[in-house]
Amino acid sequence: MDDLHAINAEINRRAGRKLLPSIAVSLSLVAIVWSTLAFRRELFAVLVVIAVSLGIREIARAFAHAGTPISMAALVIATAGLTIATWQGGAGGLAVATAVFLPLLLIDLLRAGPEGFVSRATATTLSLIYLPFLAGFLILLARPADGLTRVMTFVILVGSNDTFGYFVGVLFGKHPMAPKISPKKSWEGLIGSIVFTVIAGELSFFYILHLKWWIGACVGLMVVFTATCGDLIESAMKRDLSLKDMGSLLPGHGGMLDRLDSVLLTAPALWLALELVNRYI
Repeated sequence: MDDLHAINAEINRRAGRKLLPSIAVSLSLVAIVWSTLAFRRELFAVLVVIAVSLGIREIARAFAHAGTPISMAALVIATAGLTIATWQGGAGGLAVATAVFLPLLLIDLLRAGPEGFVSRATATTLSLIYLPFLAGFLILLARPADGLTRVMTFVILVGSNDTFGYFVGVLFGKHPMAPKISPKKSWEGLIGSIVFTVIAGELSFFYILHLKWWIGACVGLMVVFTATCGDLIESAMKRDLSLKDMGSLLPGHGGMLDRLDSVLLTAPALWLALELVNRYI
């Protein structure tokens, strides 16, 4: 038993987070996503609004910590508006809602006067695009009749990238990939992500989506790129804002944004890939 505790402690030290709570949280999130899609897909849209709203709370606190306050309430309202518009109108609804809410958010900032307007407007625009707009592509994935299989394929691919990159990096990582941005991320972990996510792509596309395996391999490679870049972007934000984590909501993960980072950039990429496959292949 002491040996098991020692091994777990060493893994936690090298990974920079607690392993068992992280696994428990990940499995719980997957179960919640599956249950909402399996029983009533509209509940998944509600789940996205909740997750994005929690992310907005974290990013608003982070910007306030840096001296750039933004309106969390206004962004949460925009999130609900973008989600409803996307569910009702698809990609066109997402585009129109974004075009409507962005100027409304900027107009709302005028109430605080001109001082710091540019920094507040920039932070607000980044928050709108980074969170509810990109998360809108999760709604686009879930919206069709086969939304369950599309979203679960998405979960498998992102989960494979994160999980196997994490374990391979912990066990074999020696060469930092971006030490100034994310010191724990290694080239060895990236190789693990590539190998296992490509395999997951082949299997999920062939057996779940009933598409050709080589398409899944290509999409898996794309997911490694988008998910890794999403993780690095969020890490760069934390470093610039002098934060270790965006929050502490999820044990073993940090905040909601620490869980959404790889999701936000991957959702539009997978949606586009599936649209191209359905149209041309």
